[in-house]
Amino acid sequence: MHTERRVSADNVDLLARVLGTFDENLNIICRELSVVCRVEGLDFIISGEEDKVRLAEEVIENLFALAVQGERIDGGRTAYCIELARDGRAADIGKLSSGTVCVTYRGKPIKCKTVGQRTYVDAIKKNAVVFGIGPAGTGKTYLAVCLAVQALKQKQVQKIILTRPAVEAGEKLGFLPGDLQTKVDPYLRPLYDALQEMMGLETYSKLIERGTIEVAPLAYMRGRTLSDAFIILDEAQNTTREQMKMFLTRLGDGSKMVVTGDKSQVDLPDGKKSGLVHAAKLLDGVEGIAVINLTDKDVVRNPLVMRIVRAYEREDIGRNQSEDKTE
Repeated sequence: MHTERRVSADNVDLLARVLGTFDENLNIICRELSVVCRVEGLDFIISGEEDKVRLAEEVIENLFALAVQGERIDGGRTAYCIELARDGRAADIGKLSSGTVCVTYRGKPIKCKTVGQRTYVDAIKKNAVVFGIGPAGTGKTYLAVCLAVQALKQKQVQKIILTRPAVEAGEKLGFLPGDLQTKVDPYLRPLYDALQEMMGLETYSKLIERGTIEVAPLAYMRGRTLSDAFIILDEAQNTTREQMKMFLTRLGDGSKMVVTGDKSQVDLPDGKKSGLVHAAKLLDGVEGIAVINLTDKDVVRNPLVMRIVRAYEREDIGRNQSEDKTE
């Protein structure tokens, strides 16, 4: 059934922000929802099939609500709002404007861009141990670093500890020259980059020298008790079960652990089971521990990354189904 609906803006500024540069956001809504939308004065006039027009109306109304709260409305955010509306979760769009996670040394506010990210951040604030599991580009490591810096600034912890298993991503790099710091630097570069963005190079370097920020390969965690610290284990899909158990049992008083990883990018030798996959299943539901699974809908890099992730997921599903039939 063909129908037409009208959504009004309060002023020209809000209208322009929701339209986007060269009407980018409006064009995305029309293309993704197969509706026709035109602007008359301060009104959006939406026409098309009734169910699609209703979805477009929900999306535009929620985009206006975000714009009123000062949120930037771009193509990525518009596409994500459409995804939520399609899933019957249009009401969740309002959660995208709830609070600033951290402010960089340049004064840039860091905010959650998806509902999944907001759930992840809230879980870290409420729990001692959090597993953030999801594909590349979902911000799981970056947001953990933001919260670690925030906790350090607010004196909730006395130090930040960054660790990662030293496993090559599908290729042998040979023996690296230099001292321990030089050897682990290539593996921990994403964490360094995030810390420097939050703090600035000068502050970051001073905290490294003082030992307030500590960087070490996972193997060097054995035998320690980590108290009053914010500890981030990155690329945890490349831990073995034994390594994961060793790491989790390092937790001391006043500390918080965030374990991040992507189950689709395991680089362990054949026959080795991922400690992240095992621990997430074993510990899900344990009091004080949260397991947050981010999805391709939480990818906040170039929109092409989301499509790449989905293509690989489809291939994995097809391969698993084929293997099940042959067994």
